[in-house]
Order: sequence, then C-alpha cells, then structure tokens
Amino acid sequence: MMEKKYKFWFATGSQDLYGEECLAKVAKHSGIIVENLNESGVLPFELVRKPTLIDNESIRRLFHEANADETCAGVITWMHTFSPAKSWILGLQEYRKPLLHLHTQFNQEIPYDTIDMDFMNENQSAHGDREYGHMVTRMGIERKIIAGHWSDITVQKRIADWMRTAIGIMESSHIRVVRFADNMRNVAVTEGDKVEAQIKFGWEVDAYPVNEVAEYVKEVPTGDIEALVEEYYSKYDILLEGRDEKEFRKHVTVQAGIELGFEKFLVEKNYHAIVTHFGDLGSLQQLPGLAIQRLMEKGYGFGAEGDWKTAAMVRLMKIMTAGMKEAKGTSFMEDYTYNLVPGKEGILQAHMLEVCPTISDGPIGIKVCPLSMGEREDPARLVFTSKTGPAIATSLIDLGNRFRLIINDVVCKKVEKPMPKLPVATAFWTPQPNLTVGAESWILAGGAHHTAFTYDLTAEQMGDWAAAMGIEVVYIDKDTTIRSLKNELLWNSIAFR
Repeated sequence: MMEKKYKFWFATGSQDLYGEECLAKVAKHSGIIVENLNESGVLPFELVRKPTLIDNESIRRLFHEANADETCAGVITWMHTFSPAKSWILGLQEYRKPLLHLHTQFNQEIPYDTIDMDFMNENQSAHGDREYGHMVTRMGIERKIIAGHWSDITVQKRIADWMRTAIGIMESSHIRVVRFADNMRNVAVTEGDKVEAQIKFGWEVDAYPVNEVAEYVKEVPTGDIEALVEEYYSKYDILLEGRDEKEFRKHVTVQAGIELGFEKFLVEKNYHAIVTHFGDLGSLQQLPGLAIQRLMEKGYGFGAEGDWKTAAMVRLMKIMTAGMKEAKGTSFMEDYTYNLVPGKEGILQAHMLEVCPTISDGPIGIKVCPLSMGEREDPARLVFTSKTGPAIATSLIDLGNRFRLIINDVVCKKVEKPMPKLPVATAFWTPQPNLTVGAESWILAGGAHHTAFTYDLTAEQMGDWAAAMGIEVVYIDKDTTIRSLKNELLWNSIAFR
C-alpha cells in the first residue's frame, strides 16, 4: 500500500568544445554532488548519477530510458557548462515524467585568487542553465526550478520536497477509488466529472453495490474479528461512559468485521481509496466509523457522502508523505462550526466519525454513541484531538469547464475548553491570513466543506502537483487579500477557459 521503491536520475549537461579534460572534471563534479546529496540524509529517495549529456542522441536516449524505467520517478537536470539547448529538444519532447531543473554550480565561492578563463569556461552554470531554461520555457514544459548551492540545507530540503511531489505525480495515475454509494442527494460540491478526472489525474473511480462489500464483511472469520477487537482494546482507551461493557464490545466487534471485510475487498480488487454514504448502507449493521479511521491510518483515502475527489486527494497525500520522518498526519476533514470570539477565532473541524488517527495528539479512545443519520445501530468510533502547528487544507472542485485546487495555509490550535459531549475526533484551526479573510476567500474560490488535510506537505508542494496536472490552483495564505484574490480568479477564468 505505502512502500514505493522509486529513484531519481541526475543528468548533467555539457558539450565537447573544451575537450576531454573538462568533461572528466564535469563527470567528477557530478559524482561528488550526487554522492553528497545521497549521504546528506535529507533526500527521501536515492539519486542516481547518469553519464554526462553532450549531444542530441545521448539526451534523447536518457529520457527514453527514464520513461521506460518504472523505478524512475523523475529526472533532475543541471548544466555544468554551456549545453546548446537545441540538443535537448527531442529528448524533452518525448519525456513524460516529473522534471526538476537544479540551477547550481559545483563551487560555492568564486576562487578570486586563481580564477582564469579555463575555470570560467568549465563552470558556466549561470550561462548554461539559462540556455537550457529558455528551451524548456519555449516548449511549454512544466518543471520545478530550484536555485542555490547544492550543499545548502535549504536547497536539499527543497529537492526533497520536490521528490515527494514527483511521487504524487507518478502515483496519481495509479489511484483507484471505489464508491459504495452515490453523492448525497442534492449536494453539489461533491459531484464531478469522473471521466475528466481520469484524463487529468489518471484516477479510476468505480462503483459497487454496498451489499457486495457487505458480503465480504459477513464472511470474515469470527476468530479474526475477535483478534482485532483484542488489538483495539489493547491499543485504545475504552470509554464506556455508562454503557454495558458486553453491549459496548458487541458494537466494537461490528466495526472490526467491517474493517477486515472492507480491507479484503480493497486488496483483492486493488483499490486505494473508498467512499461511503450514510444514506446507503445496505445490510451493514453500522455506518463504518472506527473501521474507516483504521483504514485511513493504513494509507487508504476516504471521502464521505460520495465525495470521491477528496478520497483520491487523501490517498494522494498519504502516498506523498509515506515514510516521512516525524510525520504529523493526513486526514479527511470537514468544516463544522466557528468560534467567533475576537482573538480566539477558528473553525472546529470533525466529521460524524471518520477522522484519521494519524493526526491525533495524546490518547485515543473508543466511544459508542448514537448517530441520527443512517438508521443503523450505534457505531463505534475513535475519538481524540489533533496536533497543533501549521498545516494545509485542500479542496479539489469541479467548476464544469475545469478543475481547481484550493490550498489554504492553516494553524491548528488547542480548543479553549474540553468538549465532553462531542463524541468525535476534532481539530481546531485558524485559516491564514485570518478567519474573516480566509473564510471569505475560501467561499469566493468555491471551496468545499470537505477537505484533504495534512501537516506534512506544503502549499508549494501541492501547487507544484496541480501545475503538473495542468489544473488551476488558488492559494489562500498570509499574503491573501480579497481584492487580489478576486483579480486572480478573474484572470484564471480567462487563462483556463
């Protein structure tokens, strides 16, 4: 589900005008850069140095091989010396994977006492990268540009961030979403063009009768269910709150069967994200709650009330953050209610049941409480509060003629007081630049009430993903004003018409 054994290629551009000695130094320098980047511990994936590219044929062959190699998730290009850019045309025309233009040079400082024309000719990144960059721009190819010395930790972290974006670009075409219900009746924002989504993002979105997965739930062996319940009881706090213990356990046992049955269905049919709806539960005894939370924790995407776009985005973010050290979590989320007290403004985030426990801070408990929707028995769910700190909330919407990804920087905080009567997992955040401008901007941009939320990716990373997908992206951050946003939306309506 989560482990992806990708590598990235490092391609250095040059030419033979300055002789073999110069080319030998170029190759040596490239090797040192790649070796040091790999040993830095900053990059999440291995960087593989490729031979120096000096002509049309070698460039074309490298990009062709990159396309064919399933382990290659992208190519990083760097022009050590001057590389005539017409040599790159055919290779770039055929290339189909993420591209990073690293604008760096081997030496960090000008060697003032010894610099001569030989050094100048050999170290022409300031020259060669502009020649190459001109051609990529003229060809209209989307790429990431990172400028700075390769040993700089900031540059290394930006390369690492781009690698995770590249994984999102590569894995987007592998995402398969299964829907066990249609959209909630008369709700607009969770609708969308699934055919266009497959064209744009590569997502496969399929539908099955809910009773088909319910059969998988019925067939789960009792022993497997009991073993999972024991795991629940050992891992989470059991919050009976006056309920009979045996009756409580029966409700939890139902969720264990749902988790195992759903997971078997997803594995057998190779789906990576799931959509349910409280209005279409078939023969299921409960609305999937704890079960969905656990599946999200394992890396599956989720969307409620038929929201397949958010389900795919949650899966995408989980893949992009897989293996990240000290990750704080990614989840499906929903805007619920405001705190409008001056100086304490924020939005209480939750859902009926389905918030991923990866974002939890502190103990996680299990509660069994009534749910007015779904007309089923009381579902068990995990309850907790979220971590604090900066994060992003994203909403992918279908405007009829195009997709738009809205990205809002938010700051997660602790609520002022406990909420003992609220039996769901919660987060509380203030959108940037503040609640008033953030909320008005979100509504102006058409953002949904469901979001794909993460602490572990940046607005820049998700914006780079959107650019690679060829869709509109709208940022709401500390610099946003209503006037500037209105102008941006107007310009975008023309640019993406």
